[in-house]
Amino acid sequence: MKKTYALPILLAAALLATACGNGDSKTPGATAPAGGMPPPPEVDVITVSVGSATLTQDLPGRLQAVRSAQVRARVEGVLEKRLYKEGSDIAAGTPLFQIDARTYQAAAAAAAADLAAAKATFERYKPLLETRAVSQQEYDGALARYKQAEAALARARLDLENAVPRAPISGRAGRALVTEGALVGKGEATHLVTIEQLDPVRVEFSQTYSDVLRLQQAVKAGTQKKSDSAEVQLLLEDGSIYPEKGRLLFADMAVDPASGAVVLRAEFPNPRRELLPGTFVRVRFPQAELDKAIRVPQRAVLGSPGGQMVMTVDAEGKVVPRPIATGTMAGPDFIVTGGLQGGEQVIVNGLQKARPGSIVKAVPWNPGTPLLPGAPTAPPAAEKK
Repeated sequence: MKKTYALPILLAAALLATACGNGDSKTPGATAPAGGMPPPPEVDVITVSVGSATLTQDLPGRLQAVRSAQVRARVEGVLEKRLYKEGSDIAAGTPLFQIDARTYQAAAAAAAADLAAAKATFERYKPLLETRAVSQQEYDGALARYKQAEAALARARLDLENAVPRAPISGRAGRALVTEGALVGKGEATHLVTIEQLDPVRVEFSQTYSDVLRLQQAVKAGTQKKSDSAEVQLLLEDGSIYPEKGRLLFADMAVDPASGAVVLRAEFPNPRRELLPGTFVRVRFPQAELDKAIRVPQRAVLGSPGGQMVMTVDAEGKVVPRPIATGTMAGPDFIVTGGLQGGEQVIVNGLQKARPGSIVKAVPWNPGTPLLPGAPTAPPAAEKK
C-alpha cells in the first residue's frame, strides 16, 4: 500500500520542480519583472523669460485692388468682337473690344474732306487779304470754318478710336459683361469689363476708438511706448500667415460715427496673385512696445471655468498647473500679466499627456514642431476681452 501512494507523490514533486526551474525562461505570456515601469512621456517646454515685446492686435479687414478701372463703351454701336482673354493680365493700352466702326470711319472721311476744302479756301484768301481783294470779314469767316473743320475731324477720329476700347491701366481683366452682337453705348456708357491691379494689393481695416484711447493713455502713463514700426502681417481665412510683409499707409484722422472706429489702410506685395479683392482677412497690427514682458505661446494657454492657466514642469519633473492672467497679444503669443515670474518651464506641446501631478520628461520646444493631434488649444485671441 505504501508503494501505491509513493509514486503519485514523487511525480507531483517532479512537476513542481520543473515549473520552478522554468520560471526564468522567456516564454510567451511571461510577466514583466517587478519594477519595469515605462519611461515618463516627453513634453515640449519653453523656459519663460522677461524681455521686450511688440504688442499687436489682430483687426478684421477686406482686401481691395490698389487700382480698379471700369471700361465703358464711349460710342454707340454693335459689339463685334472681344479681343482679350478673360481673367488674363494685360498691359495698359491693350485693345479689349471691337465696336462696329463703319459709321465712324465714314464720318472721319467726311470730316477730313471738309477740312481739306476749308484749308484750301483759307490759304487762297490769305494773299487776297493783303491786296484787298477780299474783306477782313470774309477772311475771318474762312479762318473760322477752317478751325471748325479741324475740330470736327479731331472729334470724328476720337469716335473712331473709341470704337476699340482699350485698357486704361495694367492689371487683370475680369469677365466680359457683354457679348458679341449686343448694342452698347445707346444712351449710356455701357460697362464692358473691370480691370484690377492686384500687385500690390490693399487692405482696409478698422480699430475701435476705445483701443486707440487706451493706447494713448498707456503711452502717457509710461507703461508702454508707441511702436514706430509700420510693418504689418496678414492672417488669411484659414489662420495661416501670409509670407509677404505689408506696410501701413495711413490712419484716418476721424472716427466713423456709424461704427465708432478709425479706418486704417495697409499695402501688401502680391507677386503670385494669391490675394484676391473682396477676401476677408485679419491684419496683425503693431501697437506698442513693452520693455519688461513675459510672453507664452497662445497654444500653451488653457481655458477653464476659473480662468486661464498653463501647465509647468517643476524641478522634480512633476506637472504643476499654474493659474495666470493675460493681457494683449505679441504676435502669436500672450503677454502674461500675472502668475509667472520668469524661469518656469511651461508645456507647449504634449499637453494631452501632462496630467497634474504626473512625471514627465521636459525637452526644449522647437517652434516648427506641429501640434500633436488631440492636444487642447487656447481660445482665439479675438475672444479675449
